[in-house]
Amino acid sequence: MNDKYYRLGCDIGGTFTDFVLLNDQTGEIMTGKCLTTPQDPSDAVEEGIRVLEKATPDFIGRLDELIHGTTLVINSIIERKGARTGLITTKGFRDVLEIGREIRYAPYDIFAEFPKPLVPRKYRVEVDERIRSDGSVLTALDREEARRAVKVLLNMGVESIAVCLINSFENPAHEKIIEEVIAQEAPQVSTSFSYHVLPQIKEYERTSTTVTNAYVKPLTGRYLSKLAGRLQSIGFKGKLFIMLSSGGVTSVETAAEFPVRIIESGPTAAVIAGQYYGKHFHIPEMFCFDMGGTTAKSCLIQKGVAGVVPTFEVGRVQRFMKGSGLTIQVPVVDLMEIGAGGGSIAKVSKLGTLQVGPESSGAEPGPICYGRGGADPCVTDADLLLGYLDENYFLGGTMKLDKEGARRGVEEKVAKPLGVSFIQAVWGIHDLINETMAAAAKTHIAEKGGNPKIVTIAAFGGAGPVHAYGLAKKLGAPRMLVPPNAGVGSAMGFFTAPRAFDLLRSHKVSLGNVAFAEIEDIFKGLEADAAKILKKEAADDTIQYARSVDMRFIGQGSEMNIPVPAGDFTKFRKEEVRQLFDDAYEKLYGRTYPDSEVEFINFKVRASLPERLLQLPKLRKKKGQTIKAAIKGQRPAYSPVAKDFVPYTVYDRYKLFPEASFQGPAIIEEKESTLIVGEDAKVKVDNYGFLWIDLKEVE
Repeated sequence: MNDKYYRLGCDIGGTFTDFVLLNDQTGEIMTGKCLTTPQDPSDAVEEGIRVLEKATPDFIGRLDELIHGTTLVINSIIERKGARTGLITTKGFRDVLEIGREIRYAPYDIFAEFPKPLVPRKYRVEVDERIRSDGSVLTALDREEARRAVKVLLNMGVESIAVCLINSFENPAHEKIIEEVIAQEAPQVSTSFSYHVLPQIKEYERTSTTVTNAYVKPLTGRYLSKLAGRLQSIGFKGKLFIMLSSGGVTSVETAAEFPVRIIESGPTAAVIAGQYYGKHFHIPEMFCFDMGGTTAKSCLIQKGVAGVVPTFEVGRVQRFMKGSGLTIQVPVVDLMEIGAGGGSIAKVSKLGTLQVGPESSGAEPGPICYGRGGADPCVTDADLLLGYLDENYFLGGTMKLDKEGARRGVEEKVAKPLGVSFIQAVWGIHDLINETMAAAAKTHIAEKGGNPKIVTIAAFGGAGPVHAYGLAKKLGAPRMLVPPNAGVGSAMGFFTAPRAFDLLRSHKVSLGNVAFAEIEDIFKGLEADAAKILKKEAADDTIQYARSVDMRFIGQGSEMNIPVPAGDFTKFRKEEVRQLFDDAYEKLYGRTYPDSEVEFINFKVRASLPERLLQLPKLRKKKGQTIKAAIKGQRPAYSPVAKDFVPYTVYDRYKLFPEASFQGPAIIEEKESTLIVGEDAKVKVDNYGFLWIDLKEVE
């Protein structure tokens, strides 16, 4: 019998670090939450594990897997705390990072700012070489010139070097020469080569992604190495996995090599949990809503599937303006993230109106009520003053909140300057952050062809269940779902994520001229590369491969992803492939063009290992258990319907049982989060302990 039967999920957020410990033998789940330690995130990891160990002695020695999600990579990009990076590129392409796609995200704003490249111009060096689009060599690279370019960057003190040459996705020979030179001249320097990071057509995206990988690689490598060492020192001998932006998990070695793949590591996990629950309960349209201390993340899950997009932006100059950030071309779950969390700061804007977020007080100092030196009123302060949170039961009573301090802060910094009453100020903070999230949610749902009036809102995160009711009312959503341990929903999501990795290669060729044997060779090569990565994680497991191609009409500027059946590609007929394309195109655009030629652009493979499914434990009703036993009492909380404080019944979530149901207004408390339900909603508990909240319009 396997003596390693525990799995631990650990998600480092901007404010809190969440833990979920799963016993695979019994299905028992334990949770934990502690403040994030920004100076050294591994401090919070060890602290949380120590707390769990007190409740479950010696579990570390029986820990099979630790799955980890982190905001370290995205924070280092936003805060510009990565390595001093150099770029070696083809002669004439030194400024591709600034030229980008030559698109102004705000065409009528003459003062529009653009993000500064991660590599300043003086650290970009050209070499005289040229490879044609078909992979043939036009100008050969001189090895000595490559050596001189490397030395120029080394003399400037770079810690990391990115190499991105024109058309290297078709023929990486010249990048491999530079790779050999760097290995000879400076083997200690961190390197990222575009043929390895992103062998894909589109010069700007490929350069930007390779540079980003190089920029965060030394920092990520040091952190992951330190984390692994620290875990080893406290007795961990299992496997360490990292969450990918695409919704899979991978080994720590792969994450260190491709840190650009884990930029959205943390936010993705709650979506993957929502996807799992959506499939489990057969929910056709689910809006996954995860609100933590710093940001709110959401994603529309349709037919149990969260979409994955091939590109996204980080570090936007204008938070909601597409095109104002750094473009990253890696697969990422299609989520929307805005600066709205429990730590979002409320203040009076330059126009003399109330503004909440996107600035956050983070974990240090945090909201005023944390009593850690915070002086700016935040959303959590307002939630406390509205009666939604219990100052004596925050984090299960392990962290007492300062209600009077929060009251003074709101009065001095919001109510008095705005000339409004205290209650208008605190409700205004809560309601405005809900309005901000609802506006963004409506846009996101509309873009995906969804309807907010039929979605089920699944709430996660420490602040998610507090605000989900207000969000649902603004969206007109009829139903909410709050899973057990919702406050650590991201960490729960790690157990539902597959061990998977995505690879691609660009090769532009028309359907009419292609030899299918050539395509099969590309797929086989990608599968072999993926196998090398996944074999590190589980040598004995069978690897499954899913193939797809990006295709378009010749002359188009964008392509569609078409899944292709498994099996030898040479066995397919061209008419079958064309039919797959026409069916997908017609579904998306309403018609197709049978006489126009189509072409292949990218070939993609997702390799995955067998899933270790999370078995949801069932609740058991004890004999004689009644809803009265779950009631902790009543406390006054603000009702937007009554526009005043009214008595809310407070329930202990851990004492609820299957088929229990009750009417709002209600507050349901658990250690990591609190659910608020208005008087126009009814709560029902299912066999797994999930709370289903049906909302109706007040007559």
